[in-house]
Amino acid sequence: MNADASAPAAFAVEKVSKRYGRVQALHEVSLAFEAGTTVALIGSSGSGKSTLLRLLLGLEWPDQGRVLIDGQTLQPSQVLPLRRRVGYVIQDGGLFPHLTALGNLALLPRHLGWDKQRIHQRAEELAALAHLPLEALQRYPAELSGGQRQRVGLMRALMPDPDALLLDEPLGALDPIVRHELQTQLKRIFAQLGKTVILVTHDLAEAAWFAERLVLMRRGAVVQDGCYAELRDRPADEFVARFVEAQRPLPEAAP
Repeated sequence: MNADASAPAAFAVEKVSKRYGRVQALHEVSLAFEAGTTVALIGSSGSGKSTLLRLLLGLEWPDQGRVLIDGQTLQPSQVLPLRRRVGYVIQDGGLFPHLTALGNLALLPRHLGWDKQRIHQRAEELAALAHLPLEALQRYPAELSGGQRQRVGLMRALMPDPDALLLDEPLGALDPIVRHELQTQLKRIFAQLGKTVILVTHDLAEAAWFAERLVLMRRGAVVQDGCYAELRDRPADEFVARFVEAQRPLPEAAP
C-alpha cells in the first residue's frame, strides 16, 4: 500500500468467489469503487453484501479472484496497514463494553503511539462532527443510547483519519426517528470529509439517500449497478423490479 495516505482509497474486486460450506456467498463478482465516491451495496439477506465488504477489508479471503486496493492486489502482509487506512463500522457500533466511549476511541491511536492530548483533541473534534455531547465520552456503551453508540462507532472508525469507510448496516438496529437523524448527519459527514464510502444496507430508500450509485446483489452476484432512477425505470430483470416495488409506500389517509 504505497498510496498517498491523505488521498481517498480506491477498491476493486475481480471475479471473486467465496463459499462457506455448501453456501455460495459470492460468485465471480467484479466491481470497482472509485476513490472519493459513495456506493451502496443493497439486496436481501444472504445476497453477499457483507461478505464482499469483509473481503475488501481483508477479514475474509476469496476462494478465487482478487481484491485490489489502489490498483494493487491485496496480500496478507498488507492487511494490517490496510486496516489503519480504512474505518469499519458495524451495526450498533461494535463497541467494547468494558471500555468507556473515549477508551474505545483511543484503542487504535494508542497502538499508533498517539499521546493522551492528541487522542482527547481528536475525540472532541469528532464529537462535534457527530453531534455527540462531550460528557458521553466518559460513559460506557451500556450507558449510551443506540444512536449514541452508533455515533461512537463511527467516531472510532474516523479517529485515525482513514482514507475510506466501510459500513455494514450501520443504522439497521435503530428506531425510525434516530435512524432518520443519523442518516442526515452521516450524509453531511460523508460530503464534508470526501472519503471513499462503501455502505451495506437492505433499505433501498436509505441507499438512495446516501449514494448516487447503487449495486443490487442477489445470491452472490450483481444483478444491477446504477442509480436509483435506473433501477426503478429500467430494471435489469424481474427481481430488480420486485425489489424496487417492495419498498411499500405509506397508505393514503382515510377521508
